[in-house]
Amino acid sequence: MKNPKANPLERRAYSEFGEAATNAAATSRPDVPPNQQQLKVQASRKGRKGKTVTVVSGFQASSETLADLAKKLKNHCGAGGAIKEDTIEVQGDHAEKVQLFLAELGYKAKISGG
Repeated sequence: MKNPKANPLERRAYSEFGEAATNAAATSRPDVPPNQQQLKVQASRKGRKGKTVTVVSGFQASSETLADLAKKLKNHCGAGGAIKEDTIEVQGDHAEKVQLFLAELGYKAKISGG
């Protein structure tokens, strides 16, 4: 008799997409060179209970590259942050600082909103 706690995937009663969906999510897209990416930097407070967050969007890179860049940005700004759906969020209003830092790395970044 099998131990049902040994592998939780064996206990699954229904899976609409099966194993193909998990393998597709694991694949990453290729990185586009920084000078060919158009990034948008903006300070936003929407849906954050009045707290300002600098949002950088428009990335065309793998999740590993995005995570590495997010770590560099957070370290440069001295703030926390997160990666959400191909965007990087840095806590606080650091739009100018982030835009200059991305320009030093070779990205084409523009500040939008105001």
